[in-house]
Amino acid sequence: QVQLVESGGGLVQPGGSLRLSCAASGSMFSIYTMGWYRQAPGKQRELVAQITSGSSTNYADSVKGRFTISRDNAKNTVYLQMNSLRPEDTAVYYCHVDILGSIWGQGTQVTVSS
Repeated sequence: QVQLVESGGGLVQPGGSLRLSCAASGSMFSIYTMGWYRQAPGKQRELVAQITSGSSTNYADSVKGRFTISRDNAKNTVYLQMNSLRPEDTAVYYCHVDILGSIWGQGTQVTVSS
């Protein structure tokens, strides 16, 4: 059973940066597409970024040029580097993998506010 544990969230001022981490348990991490999603209060959960086993990436239009997803297969970890943060980036951020069904982490809160 794969488990995902996010960390790195917090409170940051507009224009600041944060790096989220998602550590995965289990084997064969390197073969799976990993994703970061977010959910703001009163809104649906949305895809932020994905990275494939071959390290191809895709991003939501709202974060292109500001966020970078990466992975370290030796550490079973996927990262989300978030720069130039805006108040509208405030949300709970979730790590995701699809292994015969969706597996989610517990989420980490990101708050962008002055």
